[in-house]
Amino acid sequence: MDARLRAVCDLMIEQVREQAGLHEYDGRVQDLSPGGIRSGLAKLGAPVPGAREPAPRPASADPHDAAHLRVFETALRTVYGDLEMHRRNPLPHLLNLDLCCYDREYAPAADRARAKRTHLASWPDAIDGSVRSLDQVDAPTARAVLDTAGSLTSVIPPGLDGTGIAVRARDAHGRLMACLRHAAAHGDPRSALGERDLALLMGAPEGLDVSLPRLADRADRETERLRLLLREGCHRLDPGRRPHDLVRDLVREHPPAGAVLDRARAVTAELMAFTRARALLPHLDGEVRVGPTPPARQDTWAMMAFAAPGEPDAPSWYHITLPGPGWKQEDAEEWLTVFSPAVLPAVTAHEVVPGHFAHARSLRRAAGPVRQILQSLTFMEGWAHYGEELMVEEGFRAADPRFAIGVCMEALIRVVRLACAIGVHTGAMDVPEAARRFEADTYLSGRAARAEAERATFAPTYGRYTWGKLALRDLRDEARRRWGNVYSALRFHSAVLALGSPPLGLLPAALTRSRESRPA
Repeated sequence: MDARLRAVCDLMIEQVREQAGLHEYDGRVQDLSPGGIRSGLAKLGAPVPGAREPAPRPASADPHDAAHLRVFETALRTVYGDLEMHRRNPLPHLLNLDLCCYDREYAPAADRARAKRTHLASWPDAIDGSVRSLDQVDAPTARAVLDTAGSLTSVIPPGLDGTGIAVRARDAHGRLMACLRHAAAHGDPRSALGERDLALLMGAPEGLDVSLPRLADRADRETERLRLLLREGCHRLDPGRRPHDLVRDLVREHPPAGAVLDRARAVTAELMAFTRARALLPHLDGEVRVGPTPPARQDTWAMMAFAAPGEPDAPSWYHITLPGPGWKQEDAEEWLTVFSPAVLPAVTAHEVVPGHFAHARSLRRAAGPVRQILQSLTFMEGWAHYGEELMVEEGFRAADPRFAIGVCMEALIRVVRLACAIGVHTGAMDVPEAARRFEADTYLSGRAARAEAERATFAPTYGRYTWGKLALRDLRDEARRRWGNVYSALRFHSAVLALGSPPLGLLPAALTRSRESRPA
C-alpha cells in the first residue's frame, strides 16, 4: 500500500477494517481528537490550494484509480477539515469504539479475542479525545444516539469484567455518556446542518457537486412513481382493497419466529437460482449461510457479513435478528413484520443477491487496492437497493404480486429518508414533521416512524440508498442508449462492478471501460 492510500485508510479505520478486511488495524482505534484529526489530514496527499509542492503521484498508474483516490482525499478534507463533523456528530466516535467487528469468524478466535482486548484497552484515550472534539453536538442528535452510546459496554467480554481494562473502559464510557447527556440537555435545539454543509457532506465523498433542491425534487418524483407501482401491485393482489389497508395486513402475515430462518434460506436459494439462470451478474460463486445475528449486533433486522476483499475467502453470513425470550409480545409482533412474505424476499434481494453478497464477490476481484479498499457507501447501498427492483423487472415471482409490493414498501422508506434528510438539515422540517412524512408515505407508524425520522439527525446521508439507486438507473439508461443492440444486463453489471464500489461521480467510466470488464 502506498503512502497516499495508507493516509486515507488511517482516517477511515473502522470502515476499512470491516468492509475491506484490513485487519492490520485490528485492536486500533482512530484518534478523533482535534489534534489527531489535524495530524491525519496533514498526511493526506491530495493537492491543497496554494500548496507549493505538487502532491506525490499514487502508486497506481491507472487514471481511474488515481481519480478514485483523489475523491476520497478530498472527501476527508471536506468532512473533517471544512465541516469538522468530528465535532458535530457522535456517530463516528461510537463506531470507533465498537467491539462487534471482532465477532465475525475471519481469523482464529484467540487472535480476535486478543484484538478485542487491545481495542477495549484503548477506550480511555480514545474517549478522552472524543470528549475534546464533541463540542458542537446539537440536542436532537445527542438524544437520538444516547441509547446506542449506552449499549456500547454491553459487549465487553464477560471474561474481562472486573479486570482493570474493563473498569477503566467503563469509567471512560461514563465520561462519554456525560458529554452526550450535557449536549442533549444544553445543545442547540436545532439539528439542521444547513444546505451548504449537507450538500458538501453528500457530494464530496462522491466527487459530485450536489443541488439539494434538484435532489429533493427527484425524491418527490420517485415517491410518486413508487406509490403508483405499489397501487398497481395491490390492485393485482386484491382489487377491492385500499392499498394502505392491504399493506398493513400483509406485514401482519409474518411467520412464527422459529420459521423465519428456514424461509430466509429458501428465498436465498430461489434468488440465487433465478439470478444465475438469467445470467444477470458476473460473479455468483462462494457460499452464503443464513443464521441468527450475533448478540452484539441485534439492533438491525438483517445484515450481510461478507468475506471482505482483504481476507481469505470464507462463507459469508446473511444474519437475521429474531425476537429474544425477554421481548414483550407486542414488540416481537412489530419486529417480525419485516419477515412477512411480502417483505422478506425484498430484504433478501438487498442483502444477498443481487445485493451485498453478490457485490462482495465482485469486490474480491476488483483490480488493485484502491478499488478493493476505498468503498463508496452510497454506491454500496445504492447497488443493493437497485438490485431489489431489478428482480421485479426481470420477473422474479412475477405471478405473486407480493414481491413487487414488498420491494415498493422498502423503496418508499428509503426515498422518504432522502426527502427527510434534506428537509431536516435545510430547516424545511423538524423531526416530528419528518416522522409524519414517514407515516404518510410508508407503512411505518408510531415508534418506527419516529425512529426513522430521528435517524436523520445523526445519519444525515442516510438517503444514500435512493440516491445511489437513481444514479445506477440513470447510468443504465445511458448504457442502453450508447450500446444499442449489444446492451445486456450482464455487460452493464460487469462494467459497473469492475470499478469496485466507486464514488458516484466516477460511474460514467464504466461505460467507456466496459470491454475491460467482461466476466471470466
